[in-house]
Amino acid sequence: MSDHARVKGHIVTRTVRIEASRARVWEALTDPAVMVKWFGDHVGFTALEPGATGSIDWDGYGRFPIEITEVVPDDSFGFRWSGIPAEELNEYSTHVRFTLSDADTGTDVTVIESGFDTLPGGTRYRRERLDQNREGWDVELDELVLLFEGSTQ
Repeated sequence: MSDHARVKGHIVTRTVRIEASRARVWEALTDPAVMVKWFGDHVGFTALEPGATGSIDWDGYGRFPIEITEVVPDDSFGFRWSGIPAEELNEYSTHVRFTLSDADTGTDVTVIESGFDTLPGGTRYRRERLDQNREGWDVELDELVLLFEGSTQ
């Protein structure tokens, strides 16, 4: 179950199956020390709670500010983030939500990114951002799956 990310309307979505417990997958999604192994080169936020702020940084690309919107341990994690390098969240931000569900011997992780329809810049810009982020989730979630390959539950 590692289909490519899809665009439906103004939403990007993708689900991958990971052969690990919900608790271990949750840690990979929310612990900056583990996040950097699959998502970003530097990750930090002030706390793991709604309203906390921080950033996800990629070497060579820049700093992408985040604000955590949802924290339900072992279940769902959400944040707003800047879609372009920035000093703070602005009108170019979108919302990312991860949900976890039991799947056979592992955990399904679904990412839904929304908010592209409200971006400034018009239809062409919104479509480019959608396509870039769809491709991005293919890369990032593949790296998340690889992080757990060969590890013990």
